[in-house]
Amino acid sequence: MATFSVPDHVPPVAEDCEKLRKAMQGWGTDENAIISILAHRNARQRCSIRQTYTEKYGEDLFNELEKELSGDFLRAMLVWTPHPAERDAMLAKEFATNKKSEGYFVIMEIGCTRTSQELFQVRQDYHARYKRSLEEDVSCGTSGDFRKLLVPLVTCYRYEPHDESVDTELVNSEAKILHDKISHKDYSHEEIIRILTTRSKPHLRATLQNYNDQFGHPINKDLKKHRKDEYLALLRATVKCLTCPEKYFEKTLRLSMKGIGTNEETLTRVVTTRAEVDMKHIMEQYQRKNNVSMDNDIKGDTSSDYRTMLLALIN
Repeated sequence: MATFSVPDHVPPVAEDCEKLRKAMQGWGTDENAIISILAHRNARQRCSIRQTYTEKYGEDLFNELEKELSGDFLRAMLVWTPHPAERDAMLAKEFATNKKSEGYFVIMEIGCTRTSQELFQVRQDYHARYKRSLEEDVSCGTSGDFRKLLVPLVTCYRYEPHDESVDTELVNSEAKILHDKISHKDYSHEEIIRILTTRSKPHLRATLQNYNDQFGHPINKDLKKHRKDEYLALLRATVKCLTCPEKYFEKTLRLSMKGIGTNEETLTRVVTTRAEVDMKHIMEQYQRKNNVSMDNDIKGDTSSDYRTMLLALIN
């Protein structure tokens, strides 16, 4: 369930544009006015605001925001405001261009948590925007086992059944296949990749439960035998993201705020991409796991307009 709120009576788009224009004109910027509008409009409404703003003032809203805002607050606003498919294309392009260390996880999150139709829209937007295919850039930006896993994750059209019914015989068989390949430390075997990148999520959940029942422990325990192996870390994250995303994102958020310093890039990405989807479940998991509310930790690790923006999206 989403956490951010939209007013019961949303003003006309032209009125929102006028208020945004006024907030960014003259001396100083009214950051609170910008947050009060953009942080409380859904994806369709934000797209309408951006389109109308361009038609009305001859300026791209994003360019105007870049002129007036800065730092983590600017990034949060620029990642939040676009249509989700456009946002994913932008995030994926950052990885493809900069090859940041956490880029593998960004691509994995997109591949695992979007529906097949959403992922198709991301690929379309990426192609239209950058004149290259997402598959091409992910392939060029990775190698070895990482490429074997990530390319099919962003290219598959995963079956999405209307219920949780599964083929129990197939579930049992594929649990054994996974255990056999992992037992032989063949972690990037084509059968592991095939199962994780093509099977429906109900099928995967049933398969991994069967794995636990048959062999007495969860699959990720077997994938932790080499904790410092970066590919295995990504493989474990893939399993968790596909089958229990609230647990994956809870841990990602916790680590982004744990210890000295904050990983604002990760914090921003997770809050902005999940606020319209399942942030309520993530926050509930965060409370259970840490005995403290997520918004309390965000208050302690962030400040100023950046903090206000993040809190607006989760409350």
